[in-house]
Parts: sequence; structure tokens; C-alpha cells
Amino acid sequence: MKELTIEATPENVDTVIEFVDEMLEEYGCGMKEQMAIDVAIDELFANIAHYAYNPETGYATVRVDVLKDPLSVEVTFIDNGRQYDPLAKEDPDTTLSLEEREIGGMGIFIVKKSMDAVNYEYKDGKNILTIKKNI
Repeated sequence: MKELTIEATPENVDTVIEFVDEMLEEYGCGMKEQMAIDVAIDELFANIAHYAYNPETGYATVRVDVLKDPLSVEVTFIDNGRQYDPLAKEDPDTTLSLEEREIGGMGIFIVKKSMDAVNYEYKDGKNILTIKKNI
């Protein structure tokens, strides 16, 4: 397991992606799976950066763990910002046209659809969101 604690700012999204990608490459993760994980990281870390501490800034910890049977990666995001469960929001109605849809919610919807598991918990004053992708 590797862990990175970094200021939760939009400018640090690429640093977080590079941190995770380095570990994925060590385990021979396929490009398709890596891209799906990168998109999820971009969405989730950007949400922490924009909303968890707004208007202030704070820190987030990103933990990466590679599991066996089946070979998979778990990426956990931990922050001390406002309590928020992104999984509680109803999925957007993708049958509606773009003009008819409510703004927001597509990012977490894409994360939920592209990962093999997504879990959220609020514990000890921390938001803890974990994504899992079989590689």
C-alpha cells in the first residue's frame, strides 16, 4: 500500500493521477483500466478540491492498494471536509436530452459505472470514498 497526503486543490489532480499510475504500471495494469481509474481520480479528487473545504482549502489522503484474487486496485480518498456521500445522490436520467437534464451528477455516475465497486463511509469526522477496479 502507498499513501499520499496532499493539499486538495484542482492543481494537484495531475499529481494524484501520476502517483496512482506509477503503482498501476508496476503491476502491469492495462491501458483501458488505467484510463478508467484516471478518469475516476480526476472526478473524485476535483470534487474534494472544489467542495470539501470551500471556501478554505484542506488536505486529502489518497491511498492505493493492490489486491490479489482477482488482481485489482483500490484507491481510497480521505478528507476532513464537509460530510458528503456522493453515492446517495440519485443517478441522472440519461434518457433525457442534455437540455432537460439537471446540472451535475454525471461525474459520479461515470465513476460508479466504470468501477467494479465504489463505497463511501463517514467515520471519525472523515469522508472515506473507495473505488475498486479489477486489473
